[in-house]
Amino acid sequence: MLVALIFIAVLSATIFIYMQKATFGKAATGERLERMKKSPNYKDGKFQNQHHTPALTEGYSYTKVLYEFLFKKKEGRVPVDSIPSVKTDLLNLAPDQDILVWFGHSSYFMQLDGKRILVDPVFSGNASPLRGSNKAFKGTDRYTVADLPEIDYLFISHDHYDHADYETLIQLKSKTKKVICGLGVGGHLEHWGFQANNIIEKDWNEQIELDKGFVVYTTPARHFSGRGFTRNNTLWLSFLFQSPTKKIYIGGDSGYDTHFAEIGSKHGPIDLAILENGQYDIKWKYIHMLPDEVLQAGKDLKAKRVFPVHSSKFAMANHAWHEPLTEVTQLNKSMNIPLVTPIIGEAVNLNDDNQQFKQWWVGIK
Repeated sequence: MLVALIFIAVLSATIFIYMQKATFGKAATGERLERMKKSPNYKDGKFQNQHHTPALTEGYSYTKVLYEFLFKKKEGRVPVDSIPSVKTDLLNLAPDQDILVWFGHSSYFMQLDGKRILVDPVFSGNASPLRGSNKAFKGTDRYTVADLPEIDYLFISHDHYDHADYETLIQLKSKTKKVICGLGVGGHLEHWGFQANNIIEKDWNEQIELDKGFVVYTTPARHFSGRGFTRNNTLWLSFLFQSPTKKIYIGGDSGYDTHFAEIGSKHGPIDLAILENGQYDIKWKYIHMLPDEVLQAGKDLKAKRVFPVHSSKFAMANHAWHEPLTEVTQLNKSMNIPLVTPIIGEAVNLNDDNQQFKQWWVGIK
């Protein structure tokens, strides 16, 4: 019994010390916390989704999920081959070139109407606070922070490690003008050295006038947050970014819900909807969309084109790495929504709704 108690005490102390690392961020305090408490979406000490959102689907348990993850891993979760990519010179783009470049998973760069935008950047090669525990697939780390120009607007959809990467963000401080994020996320960013006057923290259903003709509408998502053992102590967002010429929906992570139709009704039609499609499972369908729901969400949003992301870089679910793109492409044969499916680094022309993309994942093991 004494040995067991000593072991537990040492383990607890080790975990406590490890979690003091900067990568875990910092919980909101003071005025930031008081503002969070005034949010209509903050109840019982945490943020809530619009509708009841269990972490696991009814009929499933964490025990079953853990057992499957440890002992019933599907073949092909991690590709054997290297993921293809190309290198677009982002530092020397013409000011009038309107493009999007995807870095894998949910990270991407946009230049639109002269503004440079970066979303959920992860360049450390890892999607976990434990180095090496969730490594990026071979070939997906083609870009680094050094390849990026100065960023006008950095969007952080929520504070999970595969969207708010500590190592990447501290390198971005010197080249980022403004960060747009949900309530509470600014606590992490200030802890990491970002200036408070460069952080714009918002609740759902707010509007930000960034510049003449550039507006951001902060919109709901159906997900959760947290970098330690506490969940939902910061707010997760989606965004509707409106430039002088385009409306682009930045979806972040979200399960399917009524908010897509509400956003489409209010802001549609939308030129491009960037929606998560990957790391899903029927066991957690409320917080990550299944491929058929991705297409329905695009339809709800009245999107002219849909860009399925959240795949092809990290294995965070038990499906084959290529399944998200394979499934959404197959299902789309009956809906015929123009899909944007570039390889990593390929330039997507934001002014060409008819741009064609190869099914690059076919044949890669």
